[in-house]
Amino acid sequence: MTDTTATTAVPDRAEILRRAREVAPVLRNNAPWGDENRRLSKETVSVLADAGLLRTRIPKRLGGFEVDMRTQAELLVELARADGAASWTAGVWSISAWVAALFPDEVQDRVLASPDALVSGIISPTATAVPVDGGILVNGSWKFNSGVQHSTWDTNAAVLLTPDAAPRPIMTLIPVSDLEVVDDWHTVGLRGSGSVTTVARDVFVPAERYIPMEPVMIGGGGAGSNAGSEIYRAPIMPTACATVSATALGLAIAAKDAFFERLPDRRITYTDYTDQREAPLTHLQVAEAAVKIDEAEFHCYRLADLVDAKNAAAEPWTLEERALARLETGAVCARVKEAVDILATASGASSVYLDVPIQRIERDVRTLHLHAVMHPNTNLELYGRLLCGQAPNTQYL
Repeated sequence: MTDTTATTAVPDRAEILRRAREVAPVLRNNAPWGDENRRLSKETVSVLADAGLLRTRIPKRLGGFEVDMRTQAELLVELARADGAASWTAGVWSISAWVAALFPDEVQDRVLASPDALVSGIISPTATAVPVDGGILVNGSWKFNSGVQHSTWDTNAAVLLTPDAAPRPIMTLIPVSDLEVVDDWHTVGLRGSGSVTTVARDVFVPAERYIPMEPVMIGGGGAGSNAGSEIYRAPIMPTACATVSATALGLAIAAKDAFFERLPDRRITYTDYTDQREAPLTHLQVAEAAVKIDEAEFHCYRLADLVDAKNAAAEPWTLEERALARLETGAVCARVKEAVDILATASGASSVYLDVPIQRIERDVRTLHLHAVMHPNTNLELYGRLLCGQAPNTQYL
């Protein structure tokens, strides 16, 4: 078993954000390459790893940092200002490493043997498993498997089928080398995330490398040496919602950055405005976008702070709090899309060129907005059901 004494100094929030800002130019320069090639560049992954920014949700005993949710959210915001796909993928890696830390120590020691180990994952149980001697056989596929082409392990959900019990969802840990990777990520947005499909065909998973889904969904603490660690107490859905909300917020700030960077050189074609900054329309547009970004920031960080507060108090999550986590994510996505739509509309016809960042940002935001866990309409309905005294219509809480 790995020595439980941490050997890596844990940077504070200010230092982590400083490192994020330091690598941002590399991410920004490589973002067009990722968009064209439909995966992150090796250089992008390398600078994130070298800066320690992929260790944030790995146990301290294994060289990770175990940062709180607010720190993780602020980090992903900074990364998304440079490249939304890099932020999204780093967020997925952080969630998946967090899930790996819920397994027994001997599994963590193997999967997270390097503090820069990359673990991808999917929580939709779109595969099945059947018992065999010593473990299970898994068959099925998982779409939207972000970052798996750079990963060594994949944590995937499946439904365990047994002859003497009802089907039950489980989480598995599978080496990526045991899976077929299907290069099917031909999309309009978040192209650099490389969210391809993975397929399992009679993949053997030993008994120690799958756990029931229930404690992952309900929360309550990690396994083995991580059992007392705060960050592993939360349910997976509030943790995931806080993570992905941060990428959305960062993309909105990136759109504002990109808009104002081009603004001094722009006129409004077919008008008398030789300087777009002089037009009252521009004043109204940027002010409205700024308000919406502020609102997105409020919801994003309120959710991150709620996760941290619940973790610190070791309190169980109420049903309404779980639904609120989904609501906060929907609110972030709604405000972000509205803000980016305004800024993209104000950017003129020249913004459709591929070397203008706001067109990629707009595509990334549109793609995030359609994510099943992030879609505002779905999350509004879910929270509204509870307010009206109805039962939730999903288990993903």
